[in-house]
Amino acid sequence: MNKAIWPLLLLVLGFAAGAAKPPKQSNELVALGKRSYNIWCVACHGETGAGDGSAAQKLDPRPRSFAKEKFKQGSRVDQIFNTIATGVPGSAMTNFRNIPEQERWGLAYYVLKLKAKGK
Repeated sequence: MNKAIWPLLLLVLGFAAGAAKPPKQSNELVALGKRSYNIWCVACHGETGAGDGSAAQKLDPRPRSFAKEKFKQGSRVDQIFNTIATGVPGSAMTNFRNIPEQERWGLAYYVLKLKAKGK
């Protein structure tokens, strides 16, 4: 597929994923996100989000470090939510639409916490 089409496709998929206005961040929502991260994300992104999980060395491209690398599809909470829902083309980051919406919001907020901790 033509690389110029990917941004448009991601935009369309983001809307299809049902990204509404982000809920207000709360300790409970972030805790839900942390729990989800430990189930779905830690093997690739690692415990601290450094991209050094147990599966990371086997992936090409390697998972990103949330603290040190730029987010390809944006670093706002709604953009991270959409990335979780749609995945990242050309990488092992698949879509996680199987995760309930509220949990995906918590996961997006938790990723931002990991990003902030790593600075």
